[in-house]
Amino acid sequence: MKYSELVDSGATSTQVMDYLSEGEPTPITLRVPRNLKDAAAETARLRGVSFSAFIRSCIINELSEGD
Repeated sequence: MKYSELVDSGATSTQVMDYLSEGEPTPITLRVPRNLKDAAAETARLRGVSFSAFIRSCIINELSEGD
């Protein structure tokens, strides 16, 4: 099932979050301004999570919000 199909089917926010957190890890490269990366890394440290976990959480939260 694709993400768009899941959303179109009326899935709950929790179901979408579960779907997005499953699957094999895939490496990606993002180009962002250094200040943005440094601020995100600092925020992750203050929350006690890794930078990668913080970014994944941000993406999952954004994609699971209802419109």
